[in-house]
Amino acid sequence: MFAFAPALLFLVLFGISAREDRRRFRNAVYLGLTCIGFLLGLLAQLRHAPGGIGPFVALAVFAVPALGVVALAFFLIANGVTMVRKEGRSLGNLLSLLAGLGILGLLALPVLAAHSGSAKAAAATVTVGLVALYVSFLFLCFLGYAYLYGRITVRGDVDYVVLLGSGLIGGDRVPPLLASRLRKGMQIHRAQVARGGKPPVLLPSGGKGSDEKVSEARAMADWLIAEGVPAGHLRLEDQSRTTEENLLFSERIMAGDTPGYRCVVVTNNFHAFRAAMMARKARVNGQVLGAPTAAYFWPSATIREFVAVFMEHKVVNLAICGTLAAGGALLTLAA
Repeated sequence: MFAFAPALLFLVLFGISAREDRRRFRNAVYLGLTCIGFLLGLLAQLRHAPGGIGPFVALAVFAVPALGVVALAFFLIANGVTMVRKEGRSLGNLLSLLAGLGILGLLALPVLAAHSGSAKAAAATVTVGLVALYVSFLFLCFLGYAYLYGRITVRGDVDYVVLLGSGLIGGDRVPPLLASRLRKGMQIHRAQVARGGKPPVLLPSGGKGSDEKVSEARAMADWLIAEGVPAGHLRLEDQSRTTEENLLFSERIMAGDTPGYRCVVVTNNFHAFRAAMMARKARVNGQVLGAPTAAYFWPSATIREFVAVFMEHKVVNLAICGTLAAGGALLTLAA
């Protein structure tokens, strides 16, 4: 069982890190390394498998992900077409389409390199593959842990429910994406009241954009009041311009009004893990919950969130990618 020792080590590190704070990206990396360690340990044990089933299991281990990558590429392309049709043409809406085409391009590189017969082309393909493998590993870590983080439920009473804002329609109306956050906040509010707890303060957070007639916080508050939430249960943060400011300014209000407060932050599910990482930096005492998002919107939004997380750790990530690229360049020159 020594083959599974690395997996057990990373699993212990994951448990310790997640127990300290579930809002760290390193939790995602530890989880990913645990899965890889377990997979490698399983492959190492196949030589002891009875009845010659080892080769078939090994083939399945490699074939299933390979087929999955191809299926993922076509799914992303189809989703990208849907995004453009429903949401319009913009870089954000094209992300899933571009990702799908990029995957197909990467899969085509080894074929083209082999067809050319060039050693330099083969070395360059290896370089691109290593960088792509590293980025893919991080993306799968992000995706897997974001899914786990999204399973968090509220335990016990909270003092505040922070509602992160987004752009308004026509400068003063709440769009469907934001309305889903508000409904989630109302559910938490009503559930706490129903079990006899003190009503939590709903804290809409969002300032007034240059193309908006009112602040996002004001529009959200009006929507909540129209849905039956008492105005006395609302506290507005209407100065922020970014998610970071949403959290920072909301934390100041909560800490000033209720020292030792406990809260939950509500955003959409694709944004929950990154918002949780930002909440940790802003010293917000609470976890982040995600509201439902339209299925077709989720892939592009998730890719956008990953890119943002990747760039938030750009020093480490670009250094690793640069090292891999430099190694590949040397290999290319030597070919």
